[in-house]
Amino acid sequence: MATTCRIGSSSSAISTSSAVSASSSPSLSKRPSSSTCCSYPVVRNDLKWSSKLSFCKAVAETSALSIKMQKSTAAGPMTTMMVSAPVKRGVDVQFDTKVFKKEKITLSGRDEYIVRGGRDLFPLLREAFKGIKQIGVIGWGSQAPAQAQNLRDSLAEAKSDIKVKIGLRKGSKSLIEARAVGFSEESGTLGDVVETVSESDLVLLLISDAAQADNYSQIFAAMKPKAVLGLSHGFLLGHLQSNGQDFRKDISVIAVCPKGMGPSVRRLYVQGKEINGAGINSSFAVHQDVDGRATDVALGWSIALGSPFTFATTLEDEYRSDIYGERGILLGAVHGLVEALFRRYTEAGMPEEDAYKNTVEGITGVISKTISTKGMLAVYNSLDEQGKKDFEIAYSSSYYPCMDILYECYEDVASGNEIRSVVMAGRRFQEKEGLPAFPMGKIDKTRMWKVGERVRAVRPEGDLGPLYGFTAGVYIALMMAQIEVLRKKGHSYSEMVNESVIEAVDSLNPFMHARGVAFMVDNCSTTARLGSRKWAPRFDYILTQQAFVDVDAEVPVNKDLIGNFFSDPVHNALEICSKLRPTLDIAVTADADFVRPELRQCTKSFSS
Repeated sequence: MATTCRIGSSSSAISTSSAVSASSSPSLSKRPSSSTCCSYPVVRNDLKWSSKLSFCKAVAETSALSIKMQKSTAAGPMTTMMVSAPVKRGVDVQFDTKVFKKEKITLSGRDEYIVRGGRDLFPLLREAFKGIKQIGVIGWGSQAPAQAQNLRDSLAEAKSDIKVKIGLRKGSKSLIEARAVGFSEESGTLGDVVETVSESDLVLLLISDAAQADNYSQIFAAMKPKAVLGLSHGFLLGHLQSNGQDFRKDISVIAVCPKGMGPSVRRLYVQGKEINGAGINSSFAVHQDVDGRATDVALGWSIALGSPFTFATTLEDEYRSDIYGERGILLGAVHGLVEALFRRYTEAGMPEEDAYKNTVEGITGVISKTISTKGMLAVYNSLDEQGKKDFEIAYSSSYYPCMDILYECYEDVASGNEIRSVVMAGRRFQEKEGLPAFPMGKIDKTRMWKVGERVRAVRPEGDLGPLYGFTAGVYIALMMAQIEVLRKKGHSYSEMVNESVIEAVDSLNPFMHARGVAFMVDNCSTTARLGSRKWAPRFDYILTQQAFVDVDAEVPVNKDLIGNFFSDPVHNALEICSKLRPTLDIAVTADADFVRPELRQCTKSFSS
């Protein structure tokens, strides 16, 4: 008996010059169903090649909206998620500011409060940082170089005499890089870790998560009473909770968490010197406030980084959504997804270069660009009729398998299991207990990523890749499943949209387009790299073993699931958040001196 392998038709791959539709949600009129299959030649843009691939002639009919979604299993239909407003936490996050303007926005029927950024607010930094004479930035990893330089530049523009000082361990290789961007021992802006912590009124602890877990006692002991501890990730809280520990009670504890990696934070800040408010959105949290200053210090920090808007969260919600997001659509899941699709396409006869273009290039290029500026529905609306059918088949088959892994991942993070895994992995980087060191190896030497190098080497400037319906369906199913888990776990729409959509399409994917997903997996934060290596294979396997099996078996499209995608309230939330987005898109270039050294190896530039 012949095996049918559906990967998408020729008409669903369109050239990048095609206009991207901005129309509203698609018609929900009924579509006829058929089980008749036929063969289509698969053509990618102007590269004419064909392979006798079997495709279903049509998809199962799509009915009018239904809130209830069902998944068919061997035991029968299983009622699962319902589209609804986020589950409220015991106490919704509230904040008051004496310095900045708090603004109410309504996201899908829920009121939330934000603070808009902008360079016109820099004069207020002196008031927000009142009583602070030195900001100590500890570490020089992904976030620290960007944050230290942005703070220094913003304070200088505000005519503030607050010193920004870098604290690094003796003999650190990063001393050279810190000196190269203007920090020095002679000026008192570069020093030892403990010395810098003990002198500073605001201590930004930006060393790796594993290093925080191993060194927090020393950091806490060195801090002045009533000083402010600043974090850009809630990981340390999760680690302390899992060990029955807590922060010192005589210090304030805040967080400002940019929704993008450090190079993006710096890149957009520098690019945006002529665009007021350009930058990367941030969340902020106040965990402890010993003297009533913590909220304004946190908001001042965020505005000084160049955040277009800052939304409130809790430190616990932040680390849960952030670590989960890194393992999901931001890195781990997209890594597993493109590996699974590339293998599927090539096994079906698609040339390697075209398979790469129809996976990585499309996701990090045209799909991300469209979502960033017009939303997820616009991706669907941009497809021709066959492309829409391929999208629906892929979305319907992939949504629940992706949610299966995402649900497990979230609970592993919330329970502390994932945090403990990161800490233990960090300790295996060095020899111990008579066993050798096991640092992370690179993944970019395998066939797929070598193909990517060839594709990028000849890629025209500004080419965003093809919009391929099947790929788009799998990717957006993953994105929507990630959002649904966050919604059911009680996160705000601001957090859902920023962690699952904006950070992906506006920060990480542009860098992936410039260098490939593998490069990002090999060069981002330690916690994210570990998470990607652990969870990417899970997404790869479940898509291959469940989603694509359903596609080949011609399991009918879940009509309710597609209807709920069209009507999901997250689209409204994303539209409102997009209006708060500056007009400037991030551009990644090879010679950008504010990009981390390993990213300067890029041979192409990309503007999302």
